[in-house]
Amino acid sequence: MGGPGVFGSYFRPIGLILTSTLLSGCVLHVGAPSIALFGAYFPAWLACALVGILGAVLVRLVLIPLGIDDMLPIRLPVYVALAAAIGFSVSLVGFGR
Repeated sequence: MGGPGVFGSYFRPIGLILTSTLLSGCVLHVGAPSIALFGAYFPAWLACALVGILGAVLVRLVLIPLGIDDMLPIRLPVYVALAAAIGFSVSLVGFGR
């Protein structure tokens, strides 16, 4: 008995649907997102990183008088993660990526 069998005929469409669903997020974008600044194109990821770093510094300036900064066990990873979260959020809201 040759052929795919009973289960082969059911798993092939499921595999195709799963593969097409996983690859549907891959879209060809023309160029990287950039911001026109002073007549030159400035990479958007760099602007988002700068906003993230400044946001983390502002959050730290708020947490110091509240006494929360002293209670953080590992400050550097917390503030780096906070800067990354702010930068990614700005990128998602500002550029949709």
